[in-house]
Amino acid sequence: MSSTESPDAHAVPVVPPARPSQVSEGEKVRTVALPGITLSVRSRPPGRPGLPPALYVHGLGGSSQNWSELMEQLADVVDGEALDLPGFGDAPPPADGDYSITAYARVVIRYLDASARGPVHLIGNSMGGAVATRVAAVRPDLVRTLTLVSPALPELRPQRTAMPTGLLAVPGVISLFAHMTRDWTPERRTREVMALCYGDPSRVTPEGFALAVAEYERRLQLPYFWEVMAKSARGIVDAYTLGGQHSLWRQAEKVLAPTLLVYGMRDQLVSVRMARRASKAFRDSRLLTLLETGHVAMMEDPDAVARAFRQLLTDTATTSERSAPPRG
Repeated sequence: MSSTESPDAHAVPVVPPARPSQVSEGEKVRTVALPGITLSVRSRPPGRPGLPPALYVHGLGGSSQNWSELMEQLADVVDGEALDLPGFGDAPPPADGDYSITAYARVVIRYLDASARGPVHLIGNSMGGAVATRVAAVRPDLVRTLTLVSPALPELRPQRTAMPTGLLAVPGVISLFAHMTRDWTPERRTREVMALCYGDPSRVTPEGFALAVAEYERRLQLPYFWEVMAKSARGIVDAYTLGGQHSLWRQAEKVLAPTLLVYGMRDQLVSVRMARRASKAFRDSRLLTLLETGHVAMMEDPDAVARAFRQLLTDTATTSERSAPPRG
């Protein structure tokens, strides 16, 4: 069975979220219905008309909210939108129950084709980085540049701290974990997640922590929350085992778009050791390594990520000007 097939494809009911997620000041969230899927799209008005489009793709357990701060910082250079992938954020599960990396890549491609926004500056974190890599490899016409923050690309020796994510993919483990943590408060759950994802959780403001707790409470009310987490984790593991032309590393080598790679030295989920291999795999890459950040640099240090992205835009604009045929 391929990684895009699910033995219980119709087991996840398509139901609306318990209540909508947080919307920051200046943002808008709209629903986009495509055959078999319903997406939630978060956006912020661009600083001026005519800016090139950008699309942000979150990781496992994340949502479009993960990009709010970076999207605001870059609103003067790109017209940004952030997706809630099916089953996450405000988006209900897909009708076919397929949570593979390939399926999520198809979702992104279908959205870009339907919205006619491509080519976009495609930006992904963690699982979203794997999804974005696959999109850029198979549909280069849709991608201007590629920015990957701690992308979930296969590691030969995963960090021991990353094992909990892999265990989510093991049948029965998710039910056991839910049972073992049934008495945990939303505050404790949030602290545990932040301890795993942030290089320094103490840098999270009280307001930011309160918003994260509220979002975790909202997610726990969703009847499909744990199932989506388990099947999406399984989708990542399946993608890691693919070989040949479908290997994520092989697809990274096919990416034509200029690529920015962002890694955190304190990342407990994606080893910074992978930065060197990634910079070699992506043919037109530049690397940003942040000493104090963990797995979600766009939330921990959005200033640094924004500066690097702006430099990427400058570099690619200069290259385009040099390669353009002379006028006259």
